[in-house]
Amino acid sequence: MPVSTTVEVVGLKQTINSLRKIDPQLQKDFKADATAIAQPAINAGKAVYTRVPISNFANDWTQKKDGRRIKGFSVDKAQSGVKMRFDTRRNAVGVILIEQKDQGAAIFEVAGRKNSNRLDTSLRIAGYPVSAGRTRLIGPAVYKARRGIEGEMFKMIQGTITTVQKDL
Repeated sequence: MPVSTTVEVVGLKQTINSLRKIDPQLQKDFKADATAIAQPAINAGKAVYTRVPISNFANDWTQKKDGRRIKGFSVDKAQSGVKMRFDTRRNAVGVILIEQKDQGAAIFEVAGRKNSNRLDTSLRIAGYPVSAGRTRLIGPAVYKARRGIEGEMFKMIQGTITTVQKDL
């Protein structure tokens, strides 16, 4: 249940896929450059996790419906769970995604955004509200941090698209 934020540039999926066909090293360099440019947004996503949101949330629990064990919330795991990923599938919503991969932190981020439940109520009382279709902490932090990197990312993407078009 990864939580993600996206910035979409038309033609980027095709460019990234073309890079692999033209020169795999060019694709690796592109991804490394994009990750370096997006690092402030990734760091902002990690920085929002400073403490366990509510008591007992750090404990593991079992789902009632199927008995599956779910790991509790850990600040260290929540911070290390913030990752950047490229999604170039045809039906993908975004291409460059900053996601929360830690299960406990992802549950914290999205609990109650579709239907209210006891966890959502407890998190709201503790001062962690969520709006429909939004996340609690990582989304706002990444959106705020992305303003400073969008221009640089766009320039790098445009340069890569131009390079690929020349090579084709």
